[in-house]
Amino acid sequence: MKYMGSKNRIAKEILPIILKDRSEKQWYIEPFCGGCNMIDKVNDSKCIANDINEYLIEMFKKLQSGWIPPREISREMYHQIRKNNEKYFKWLVGWAGFNCSYGGDWFKGYAGKTQTKQGIRDYQDEAFRNVMKQVENLLKITFMNLEYDKINYPNNSIIYCDPPYENTTKYLQNNGFKHDKFWEWVREMTKAGHKVFVSEYNAPEDFKCIWEKQVKSSLSANGKIGGNKISTEKLFIYDGESKWEYKKQTKKKQKKG
Repeated sequence: MKYMGSKNRIAKEILPIILKDRSEKQWYIEPFCGGCNMIDKVNDSKCIANDINEYLIEMFKKLQSGWIPPREISREMYHQIRKNNEKYFKWLVGWAGFNCSYGGDWFKGYAGKTQTKQGIRDYQDEAFRNVMKQVENLLKITFMNLEYDKINYPNNSIIYCDPPYENTTKYLQNNGFKHDKFWEWVREMTKAGHKVFVSEYNAPEDFKCIWEKQVKSSLSANGKIGGNKISTEKLFIYDGESKWEYKKQTKKKQKKG
């Protein structure tokens, strides 16, 4: 599925790293599943896909039940759904919001048939065909709509996080995501026995980058606006007691002293 910030292009490189030592009983969980372009490539039923966007999750659940989405939504209907989404089924709102918008970016502009240098491009038809190819790989997944820290994670889970990237144009407007709280949660989950992997451009000092690659991205790092750019995608794990943790403990001791 076309989705802003999708990891589809790098999934084949980072999934083997994430799943390297996975046992048959281990659950694979994505608290920020987005377009499910990673989890749809995990070939078993011990998979949980969660996202805070209820319309997205309802859309995926409906697709699991056999729903065939519309191949085309008119510009007028698109804007009606955007302005009055409470009047429509949540799964239809989810479909319109992502698959009928440019770049899979939630209601950020109607995408229909457009004249290009190569001829007429039908963005909605492309989205329809892409999702229909994906559906079979979604059937095994358990979908949830919770805050990432409210999920009941089975013991020793493998958790892959693709959270809102800090300081990117994708998330600058009405963000609300608390990055410091998230990184502390990753530390706690790792110490509790889970294997937690995080995709980001940057991480705190006590996190280790275990993979990186330059990719063309529609996200604009550091808040810079302007089309596609080259960004360095990275995969991090918590590195335990480190220079950052030492500094933190030192400050605590100094305050007590």
